[in-house]
Amino acid sequence: MFDVLVYLYETYYRPDACPDSEALVKKLSAVGFEEEEISKALGWLTDLAETTHEYSDRFPQQTAFSFGIRIYAPQEFDVLGTEAIGFIQFLESAKVINPIQREIVIERALAISERQVSLDKLKVIVLMVLWSQGKEPDGLIFDELFSDDEDSEPRLLH
Repeated sequence: MFDVLVYLYETYYRPDACPDSEALVKKLSAVGFEEEEISKALGWLTDLAETTHEYSDRFPQQTAFSFGIRIYAPQEFDVLGTEAIGFIQFLESAKVINPIQREIVIERALAISERQVSLDKLKVIVLMVLWSQGKEPDGLIFDELFSDDEDSEPRLLH
């Protein structure tokens, strides 16, 4: 599913640039993606649109300027883990995502029904949330979202 999501992000600059569902399924199949993966990815994106609409309607008072501390429920902590939660907090403190986007990221991470979501998958989720809203992270954040933690050298900090 995540390979399909990354392909969509890299191929279509905005969600509304994607062809209709039927044509998109054909294109993705022609590129070589499995039907099951396409179905999961498109279902996940449909749910993302519904979640975004729901959260925006339910919490219109929340903005990028809202302040507060997010306490994670035990289930969220188990699925996300310390590294992913730290990354979400970093993105929020850097003003890459706002509190509503944070909640959407968490909800979409829990929706993939994995015991623990890897940091690489969480980065794709963040990209897709921003992409679905027509927002693009700046260059440094984009590099951070697309960096491969397993292949990279440890960072040299001065």
